[in-house]
Amino acid sequence: MGDEMILKGQVLSFSDSPFDAPPQDASRFDEALVLRDGKIVGIGGFADLRKAHPKAEITDYGTHVIMAGFVDAHAHYPQTAMIASWGKRLIDWLNLYTFPEEMKFGDEGYAAEIARRYLDLTTSNGTTTICSFCTIHPASVEAFFSEVQSRGQRVVAGKTCMDRNAPDGLRDTAQSAYDDSRALLQRWHGVDRISYAITPRFSPTSTPEQLEAMGALWAEHPDCLMQTHLSEQVDEIEWVKSLYPEARDYLDTYEMHGLLGARGLYGHAIHLEPRERDRLAEVGAGLVHCPTSNMFIGSGLFDMGGLMEAGQRVGLATDTGGGSSFSMLRTMAAAYEVAQLRGNPLHGAQLIWLATVGSAEALHMGDKIGNIAPGMEGDLVVLDLASTPAIAQRERHASEIWEAMFATIMMGDDRAIADVWIGGKRFEENAR
Repeated sequence: MGDEMILKGQVLSFSDSPFDAPPQDASRFDEALVLRDGKIVGIGGFADLRKAHPKAEITDYGTHVIMAGFVDAHAHYPQTAMIASWGKRLIDWLNLYTFPEEMKFGDEGYAAEIARRYLDLTTSNGTTTICSFCTIHPASVEAFFSEVQSRGQRVVAGKTCMDRNAPDGLRDTAQSAYDDSRALLQRWHGVDRISYAITPRFSPTSTPEQLEAMGALWAEHPDCLMQTHLSEQVDEIEWVKSLYPEARDYLDTYEMHGLLGARGLYGHAIHLEPRERDRLAEVGAGLVHCPTSNMFIGSGLFDMGGLMEAGQRVGLATDTGGGSSFSMLRTMAAAYEVAQLRGNPLHGAQLIWLATVGSAEALHMGDKIGNIAPGMEGDLVVLDLASTPAIAQRERHASEIWEAMFATIMMGDDRAIADVWIGGKRFEENAR
């Protein structure tokens, strides 16, 4: 038996989805949890846990909230350095900012530097699992996974595949995309806490031949996730129609090439046709809401209420660097604002659930991360509900825990992150 730790505080867990049950009933707060060998082995009253684990070391977080680490279900780590680039629509933004930056990632040294910076920034914001696009360069994947491996994090990532409508030096081919992805998948998938995602960027930057090659690879490795983009902007959808005139809709460009399935992750999914909604729900695919990105690039308002009511599997994500923040708290605040604009305000428990359980389930990792329960992996974030003077004065006037939590969701940032645990170990660099 390994060393045991008792973490004492307000321990938040979910017994149900707050979209399916009243939010206060779906969530609960306990006094403590127990960690051993990288996993949660107990949750409940402090006195009972202390009696059952008399030799455990105790860390007392007082009134801080201890909860599952945030799960960012759609990100682009190579865009770290050019986050918050001014004011362009998607296609212009890609050509002016994103593609020139991604060109640099053939240099594994540069890729390693950005991977370290990105993971430091996300961890300091309480994010413990990320699903990231890399670039077309295998070196960008190697650098990211190597850095992640040294930290013991659970992540998903893959080599981005593009064989058209991208600059010279940032295109592969249908064959090289297949060969490179297959080699990286065989080297990394299932190693430690690493999972590989087959990653065609989106239909406009892949020929039908490349999408078909990615579909073939996914059929050969169906336990892998597949990630891409779907229906982000209206002019993008028109572009897809012009490139794939035979397709019924945007989703069909993936479906006809074997890229629609339960383990598919479709970022944005804002402007969906009725057939697309039906098919995505039918196969149980994962939709990923990226609210700061959608507003920053002017894409549109995600239909959280309608999609959840239809039984879709939905996660939450920063979409850095299209998104303007590395913080899942800021992302939750943006999700609330988008939902308000659609006439469907979200409860604090629903926002936290989306950033933890919802994203974990979209990644098919809900049995490992995203919640606090015996057997779950020890990825945790500790929230200070009075991290700034403005938040502290609001928290003092809160009549119950979710009212206090909501102030941090709406106004909090990295200062609210009191501590982070990854794989049952305190991430010392970010502890304060």
